[in-house]
Amino acid sequence: MAQKTRSIKGTMPILGRLIKYMFKYYKLQLIVVLICITLNAMAAISSSIFIERITNDVIIPGLEHGWDSVKDTMFTIVAIMVGIYIVGLIASFTYNRIMAHVTQGFLYHVRNDMFKKMQSLPIKFFDTHTHGDIMSIYTNDTDAIRQLISQSVPQTYSSFVAIITLLVTMLVSSVWLTLVVLAGVCLMFVVIKLIGSKSAKYFMRQQIAMGKSEGFIEEMMHGQKVVKVFCHEEKAKADFDVINDGLFKDSERANKYANILMPTLGNIGYVLYVVVAIVGGVLSLAGAHNLSLKGLAAEGITMGAIVAFLNMSRQFTFNISQVSTQLNSVVMATAGASRIFKLLDQSPETDEGYVTLVNAKEENGQLVECEERTGIWAWKHPHKAEGTITYQRLTGDIELNEVDFGYVPEKIVLHDVTIHAKRGQKIAFVGATGAGKTTITNLINRFYDIADGKIRYDGININKIKKGDLRRSLGIVLQDTNLFTGTIMDNIRYGRLDATDEECIAAAKLANAHDFITRLPSGYETMLTGDGANLSQGQKQLLSIARAAVADAPVMILDEATSSIDTRTEALVQQGMDRLMEGRTVFVIAHRLSTVQNSDMIIVLDHGRIIESGNHDELIAQGGQYYQLYTGAFELE
Repeated sequence: MAQKTRSIKGTMPILGRLIKYMFKYYKLQLIVVLICITLNAMAAISSSIFIERITNDVIIPGLEHGWDSVKDTMFTIVAIMVGIYIVGLIASFTYNRIMAHVTQGFLYHVRNDMFKKMQSLPIKFFDTHTHGDIMSIYTNDTDAIRQLISQSVPQTYSSFVAIITLLVTMLVSSVWLTLVVLAGVCLMFVVIKLIGSKSAKYFMRQQIAMGKSEGFIEEMMHGQKVVKVFCHEEKAKADFDVINDGLFKDSERANKYANILMPTLGNIGYVLYVVVAIVGGVLSLAGAHNLSLKGLAAEGITMGAIVAFLNMSRQFTFNISQVSTQLNSVVMATAGASRIFKLLDQSPETDEGYVTLVNAKEENGQLVECEERTGIWAWKHPHKAEGTITYQRLTGDIELNEVDFGYVPEKIVLHDVTIHAKRGQKIAFVGATGAGKTTITNLINRFYDIADGKIRYDGININKIKKGDLRRSLGIVLQDTNLFTGTIMDNIRYGRLDATDEECIAAAKLANAHDFITRLPSGYETMLTGDGANLSQGQKQLLSIARAAVADAPVMILDEATSSIDTRTEALVQQGMDRLMEGRTVFVIAHRLSTVQNSDMIIVLDHGRIIESGNHDELIAQGGQYYQLYTGAFELE
């Protein structure tokens, strides 16, 4: 049983953290809510107290002595009850209004904090988590928290206040009847433990299964063309059936136990009500005749007290049932909260760099920092020991010296890679898929950190350069284009947000994208949606190149930049790329050898090792693997 209830016990630390998280933003409002819920709960149970007074002080005397004798008492009691209920009504209205604001406001802060956190996470996180599963955190998990905050927490706290107040009142009214009620409550707790723990376990599994389901759906939607091209529909449906069946089973079991719990507790409450009535009647008769029950003194309990106690026992068991029914919502919400906190607790991308990139100009033969763009970039290098700052012109000289790297420490995928790209050189990487070409460029922009060796940028260890400034000096065109909802002009300007329209148009002309853009219905103001679904793959790649051009970075990384472009378009792009690469250090990854023949150095990789290097003519003369690739004797896989 301890194993089964572990999921419930494990929710308490998460629930505590969630409440602390709420108080961080809405401390005053939540205190007011707690006060209002307390007033509302106590107003709701005050009816039991007044039932006793009405029975003993109004109904019974009225029947015996006439209603005129109790008229004033009745009006007094009714007036007090009305006043209390008005207070409860105002309290209920107040806390519901406040909770509506707190709930939506808190979810706003949660989503905001998650999105901010995501912007600080390393690329590795997104490489190891499906997009659908991440989206499930933003949707399903936050919705579970919404239900917890708006319904479960107020109802649970209200029930808790009612239970404590009723218990004290029942003890004052009759100890023996209270013991009878507590015996019934013990039975209810046994039922809650048996059924509720199973329900909680499956509700937690349901949240996890829901994330897997959405991750699979997102993956299938993204790759729908591939699915259809390879007639993979039946296999996709079969795979989804397995995932969906798991979600169904977890959800069905969770709700099966949840649906059993409430009727079971309700029936126990009905039986308890009858038992309390019988015991109360026995105690009342025994007290009226001064009898004893097996040596125990009988309580002198009045008819009004019995009626009130019956009502209190119903309220007591009802609130116990209310707490138990909220248990599932609490478990679901804490399962969602645990996933949210897991995201928020992810280690951000570390950045120990202190060298920054600044605009500079020359004064008296020396570089000085300036605000406006001058076309001159400089590394601002503070020297803490001397208390001085030096400025070094950014030239684009990049050196990899005996670099080793592995995505996991126990499996090295790059071995002893040594490359020196001088300013203005074009370095090309050639090799089969998985040879390490893209991995090298990921190391240059520090999407991943090396295991051993050194990478220097203009003689500066890149670990000393702030990552944001390092990446600002690199223009990247990826094989997979990513366009965003907005106009074509907005997507080009994404490369540099302060770029003018004229600079964006100039970049488009440089990439030979201007002609096709002007032929669109709204030209540069054409709206793009769905990652540019209304454009061809080649057109999207041209926009991606234009975006890199407007960034005007001194170092360019072209990862299969022309892989999705036809031969005719490639020739146009190559002209633009040649202009773009003038005076810049360029790293090119390409399967088409025609795009790398004019490179200053071609590096041939195989299983993470450099096996050949040199320019086109030198490698042809060597007659090695590059020669075999060029002559068609060997093909890349």
